[in-house]
Amino acid sequence: MPAIVALALVVLPVLGLLTRIDPTRLPTLLTSPEALAALNLSLHTSLISTALSVVLGGPLALVLARSRLPGLRVVRALVLLPLVLPPVVGGLALLYLLGRTGVLGGLLENVFGLTIPYTTSAVVLAQTFVAMPFLVVGLEGSLRTAGARYEQVAATLGAGPWLTFRRVTLPLLLPALGSSLVLTFARALGEFGATITFAGSLRGTTRTLPLAIYTTAQSDVDAAVAMSLLLVVIALVVIVVARPKAVEGRS
Repeated sequence: MPAIVALALVVLPVLGLLTRIDPTRLPTLLTSPEALAALNLSLHTSLISTALSVVLGGPLALVLARSRLPGLRVVRALVLLPLVLPPVVGGLALLYLLGRTGVLGGLLENVFGLTIPYTTSAVVLAQTFVAMPFLVVGLEGSLRTAGARYEQVAATLGAGPWLTFRRVTLPLLLPALGSSLVLTFARALGEFGATITFAGSLRGTTRTLPLAIYTTAQSDVDAAVAMSLLLVVIALVVIVVARPKAVEGRS
C-alpha cells in the first residue's frame, strides 16, 4: 500500500496535466515558434553541459574514489553541495562570481572582453553546476566497488596506466557511466532556478523549455501545459530508453 501511494504521488500530478489540455490543440501548441526555440535551446545546452560534466566530473570522481589526499571528505561535501542547495542559490553564486562585479567576471571582461551572464554560455554553466554532481556520485560509487585488484593484476602483467584504464577500468565503469549520463542529461534538461537567476530568460538565447513554461503560463496556460507535457515525454524517453541500456552495459 505505501508503494501504491508513492506511485500515485508521482503519476497522478502528471495525469492531471492531461486533463487540462485539449488533445486536438497539442500539435499546434507544440509547433509554435516559442516552443520549438525553447526545445532546441534546451536540447543543445543540455548535451553540452552533459559532455562538460563528463570531461570535468569524470576525473573528479576518480580523485574522490582513489585518492588519499587530506581533506577529501570536505571536497566531497562541496561537490555534493549543488544537490541540496536551492537552485536559485546556485544561480546567485554563479552571478556574483562571473558577473561584471564578480571576481572572475570582472577579470574576464577587462582582460578578454567576455561577458558570461545572460548568455547561452551562462545556461550551460548553470546546468553543469546543478547536474555534474549526479555524474560524480554515480562514477565515484562505481569506482569504489569496481575493484582495484583487476587494475593491479593488469599492472603486474605489464600493462601501462593508459592500457589498464582502457581495457580494464573503463569496461567496468560503462554501466555506471551510462546511467550517470542519463541522470545528468535529464537534470540539465529540467534545470530552472539557477538558469533564470544567472542567465535570465531571453528568447532564443537563454529561454530553455522550463523557463518558457514559466513565462508562457502567465499568459497562455494551455500552451504552458502543452510544453510541460513535452518536457515530461522527453524525460521519460531519456530514462526509459537510455537507462536500461546503460544498466546492462550496452552503448
